Amino acid sequence: MATKLRLFLCALAVVALTAAALVWALLSPIASGDDDVVVEVRPATSVSDIRRQMKGGLGFDLACRLFSFRQPRTGRYVFCASTSWLECVHMLRAHAQTPVRLVLPSVRTMADLSGFLSRHLMMDSAAVAAALSRPSLLDSLGFTAETVPALFIPNTYELWWDTTPESFLMRMRREHDTFWTEERRRLAEHQGLTPVQVATLASIVDEETANNAEKPAVAGMYLNRLRRDMLLQADPTVKFALGDFSLRRIRHGHLEVESPYNTYRVKGLPPGPIRIASTSSIDAVLHAAEHPYLYMCANADFSGTHVFAATYAEHLANARRYQQALNARGVK
Repeated sequence: MATKLRLFLCALAVVALTAAALVWALLSPIASGDDDVVVEVRPATSVSDIRRQMKGGLGFDLACRLFSFRQPRTGRYVFCASTSWLECVHMLRAHAQTPVRLVLPSVRTMADLSGFLSRHLMMDSAAVAAALSRPSLLDSLGFTAETVPALFIPNTYELWWDTTPESFLMRMRREHDTFWTEERRRLAEHQGLTPVQVATLASIVDEETANNAEKPAVAGMYLNRLRRDMLLQADPTVKFALGDFSLRRIRHGHLEVESPYNTYRVKGLPPGPIRIASTSSIDAVLHAAEHPYLYMCANADFSGTHVFAATYAEHLANARRYQQALNARGVK
């Protein structure tokens, strides 16, 4: 009798110790240290792939069995190092993704945007480029291939990592509509422009200067030219037409390029923005400075600012000083 009791107690102890070990494995933290653990699950990712990514062991395996976790769903999951395997697998099974804080920049081309999105979200750059050139999708958003850069408002957005290009563009349309308040639309109308035209002019302002304090003056100068039915003669539009933003000096031959974006040959604004316009430049156009200037030239001190002129004679003098400064520096 005593022998049977001892055997029973030993068996009970083994069961208890085993249960304790299993519970310990389930509740043990997924990593040591303080760094978060990031898991990116793509369409072809399997549970075994996640196990390898996370260096999972018994705790991971037990939690997968407990929750019948066999088919992971795409997403980006961020776990604190102290998260237990039990909680971790529960979150994976529940598709409890962590949003990505995406800082949308003011990039120059849609190819640049496609590459940026593919580096930060589960998007293929070719798929993004295809969406950005699909007429039916752009038409549903109210844009064309030429005007679509005006859709994007540089800001910080929270997005799911596995957002599709189509869902992303629809989200950007909602953000665009939020940004273009009644007040901003009223200011655009006051300038005689549509929101797309504001973004187009703002994109030129962005390329002309990075100095926020100078932007309203630059915008005012171009608005003056538009209202007088003058050619804008904006060098950045020539660079865009040539597809060469590295040009530091615009020569006469560059001005001959046949393109609707060449504002030395075609009156009015280009067909669309030459980059995604910054909000500071959009607001600079909406609150453009009122002055008599019709011309501007880069400052000969290479400060990144400009000197403005009301007459062509003044402008020629400013341009001569700048050309001399370029020659002195050997800029070709």
